[in-house]
Amino acid sequence: MTTTIIDKKTATSATLERPATLDRTVAPERSPETAPPLRRTGDRRRILVGFDLGTNASCVLAGSGDSKDLAISKIIPTVVGYAREGLVDGIIANNAKLLIGEEALNHRLQLKVIAPLEDGIIARREPARDFIQRLRTIIDPSGSAEIRAVIGVPANAGDPAREDIRNCAVGVFDRVILIPEPFLAALGFRDDSRLGQPNYVDPVTNSLFIDIGGGTSDLCLIQGFFPTFEDQISLPFAGDAIDKLIEDDLQRTYPNNGLSRATIRQIKEEHSYVGAIRKPIDVKVLIGGKSHTIELGEVIGRACNRLMETIYPALTTLIARASSDSVAQLLQNIVVTGGGSCIRGFDTVLQQKLTADGFEAPKVRLAGSDYKRFVAVGALKAARAAREDQWQHLLS
Repeated sequence: MTTTIIDKKTATSATLERPATLDRTVAPERSPETAPPLRRTGDRRRILVGFDLGTNASCVLAGSGDSKDLAISKIIPTVVGYAREGLVDGIIANNAKLLIGEEALNHRLQLKVIAPLEDGIIARREPARDFIQRLRTIIDPSGSAEIRAVIGVPANAGDPAREDIRNCAVGVFDRVILIPEPFLAALGFRDDSRLGQPNYVDPVTNSLFIDIGGGTSDLCLIQGFFPTFEDQISLPFAGDAIDKLIEDDLQRTYPNNGLSRATIRQIKEEHSYVGAIRKPIDVKVLIGGKSHTIELGEVIGRACNRLMETIYPALTTLIARASSDSVAQLLQNIVVTGGGSCIRGFDTVLQQKLTADGFEAPKVRLAGSDYKRFVAVGALKAARAAREDQWQHLLS
């Protein structure tokens, strides 16, 4: 894949260079009868949004343009549910025909539930548009504000993927900026209150971020400027791929087990690990309505170790691309974030592999329990720092 980005120039939370993607004006794909009415900006109240549109979960933070307070802070499963034909009145509150997030999952029996994204990019445009449109009603119930959003995109996301995001945002957001997610994660992870302290290592200055999501694992050199194509590697192997490996392995061992992907994901999130195979890991599950105990230590370990085997060569490739002057400090600031950072032992095993391969005193750390918000936090910081000429207009 390719990505459209700016030249290497300094970009901090206070200074953002203008991406080349901001030069275009996007026309809507909707027919005139379904397109939202044109909203005039004028002197309307302005809301700034940091938006992480994720494969499995999305995070949206919003606040006033003239304040640093947060009005909205939500993590929402990235699913859209459409009411099935013939539903009895009152089964769904207000007989709603469309629900998103937890509400959709809570009514999964009455809805056709669709995931709009696959592998970190939009796979189904109409559900994605409906998902983003419904988010607007959460951000601005009045529908009268001017909304500007910085949206995270996967590392090395190509022009078609970026264009899909812009087209789905038409009529929802008035202006947008698209920025690679690993850079935003570093910006969100940055502790602004410690900048200038002698012992604080700024992750935006010189670090390597590994963002393991549901659809992709994104690796990125962060060195104070927007990353170029060469600074990023995006791998289509992440949490969903682990789920599929576990599902396939279980199907061979326990044919027709009937375990849903959601149940498998829950099992993985509770018991995932990397490193030497751990046995036994006994897990109680319902198969055909009956309780069974199955041993999953080897199955889970094999799947999670595949992730490590996929990411490690990409990591060493990016380290080799770093300048010789920066690599010593870079090795001290490797940060793992995203859902994959919750895999037990991931940081330890990764650091051990680097050490065994002769890298000098590497230090790998986890972003921490707030990893779900870092991209959106960084996006909102970028929105508050953006110059007027950096915003791309979306015309509807």
